[in-house]
Amino acid sequence: MKEFIRVMKALSDPARVKIMKMLQHKTMCVCEIQTALDKAQSTTSKHLKILEDAGLITYQKNGLWVNYQLADGTQSAFAATLINHLRDWLEDEPELQTMVRLLPGIDRNVILNRN
Repeated sequence: MKEFIRVMKALSDPARVKIMKMLQHKTMCVCEIQTALDKAQSTTSKHLKILEDAGLITYQKNGLWVNYQLADGTQSAFAATLINHLRDWLEDEPELQTMVRLLPGIDRNVILNRN
């Protein structure tokens, strides 16, 4: 039951649901997620850690970058089920639709003033 509660608690925060919905569309680094959420880096990192601990997201290091993506669901059957269902849920939510439309314009190199 602990695993089920961990997954459910991870998705009980609107910011974490937004992160999940963003990662459906593209792999993102912390600074991109932070920009999309308009949250502090420390707050964004805490949200990512909670989602990771619940088996909902994973990350890969690529040089200096840490790239987050949706997990494949092998860590938890509960996480796998919610990841699959979340793909279809909330698609008509105006706030999420706006956020998803902005994703192509959120780029780590622009955020960090790199060319």
